[in-house]
Amino acid sequence: MDHSAIAFDEKISEGCLVPSTDAIVTRLTRLTETSLIVHWFTEAHGLIKTVAKGAKRAKSPFTGQLDLFFGGEITFSRARRGELHSLREVAIRQWREGLRRGYTSTLLAAYCCQLLESAVEPEHPEPDLHDLLKRVLDHLNLTPPSLRALRHFETELARLLGISHSQHEAAVSLKDALGQLPASRDDLMERLLPHA
Repeated sequence: MDHSAIAFDEKISEGCLVPSTDAIVTRLTRLTETSLIVHWFTEAHGLIKTVAKGAKRAKSPFTGQLDLFFGGEITFSRARRGELHSLREVAIRQWREGLRRGYTSTLLAAYCCQLLESAVEPEHPEPDLHDLLKRVLDHLNLTPPSLRALRHFETELARLLGISHSQHEAAVSLKDALGQLPASRDDLMERLLPHA
């Protein structure tokens, strides 16, 4: 194997523009006064992190395009080093405003994103998991949050990860495989159980 050819190919791919992909915002973090780190779960690349430079400026092309659970197409440039890529373009198609109608809706959607993030390797394509997240967020956008939705998501995630096939075992299987579940699950169970 010619290692110099591999190194040359890697250098060419660094900093290059990646073709657009379907993506969902799973987390936002402030980087500077004007820039954000945006976590995306993408169809083609799995979980990635991008820097949205100047996103908080009034005239930024990203204004109104970056919020939790938004979905659409993104284009980014690969980082020369590390895992923090540069966001280039965003075209949002799913605003999912219904997820903001109540705290429990937001909490359940965030729980699904956190659980998925903890279950995958960064930058590893998982189209079935992307489809699962998209379906659960679209469902929660249109219907009130429910224990059934939470358990269905956990069951499908466990099934796709190959660790459980039973709805009653899903949370236990996920906890065993991942070490723990997001802390917000206890609060969610308290809020959802009375309505189950």
